[in-house]
Amino acid sequence: MLQSAEARADAPRSELRRGVASSGPVLLGTIPYALVLGAQATQKGLSALELSTMTGLNFAGGSEFAAIQLWTSPPHILLIVAVTFLVNSRHLLMGAALAPFLRDLPRRKAFPALFFLCDESWALGLADARRRAADGTVPAFSLPYYMGASLAVYATWVGFTTLGALLGPVLGDVEAYGFDMAFPAVFLVLMRGMWTGMAAARPWLVSLVVAALVYLFVPGAWYVAAGAASGLFAAWLMASDA
Repeated sequence: MLQSAEARADAPRSELRRGVASSGPVLLGTIPYALVLGAQATQKGLSALELSTMTGLNFAGGSEFAAIQLWTSPPHILLIVAVTFLVNSRHLLMGAALAPFLRDLPRRKAFPALFFLCDESWALGLADARRRAADGTVPAFSLPYYMGASLAVYATWVGFTTLGALLGPVLGDVEAYGFDMAFPAVFLVLMRGMWTGMAAARPWLVSLVVAALVYLFVPGAWYVAAGAASGLFAAWLMASDA
């Protein structure tokens, strides 16, 4: 009985460690573009403290890159807020995809967990929940696993964006080293982990084409919302025809 109790007590810690370990490959790609953001922020006049506050409170890299690109002195607050909303609009779909797995989670646990929702933690958490559901594991969503992956990504992101801000004057133009390629590389790794076949990927293709066209012909960050909405609509149409 004592051994069984110890095993139950160790289970959350084991799942936490599993989440941290699974985030390793993603972290290797996160570090370079975190340094890029930090260096760009210093070029716009932000201090390391201001940047760490922004990345710590607004845990969403894409919108932070957009905000830095739009940063002026004084900043155009309404414009930055509007673009941040557009870039982060994909979180509505990400949350909807996770919702079935979070249904039985108490709100006092679900809401803090959702604060750490980003592309990386969402992809890792959703893929793991689907695997556990397919294996018949209950509950399918492992909160300790998700939090292990999320906290590892969060600490790495905030830490290395701050380091990038501190080293920015020394490093100069970090994009010259090819660090900016880490951003699409991370997403390719995440997509590979969620790949289930060409048929299921058709909404992704629709989203990609629409987002690319809007990016080319419409100013601003509308391509993010357009890509998300078109992908969702394509998935609905294909589900209706099935």
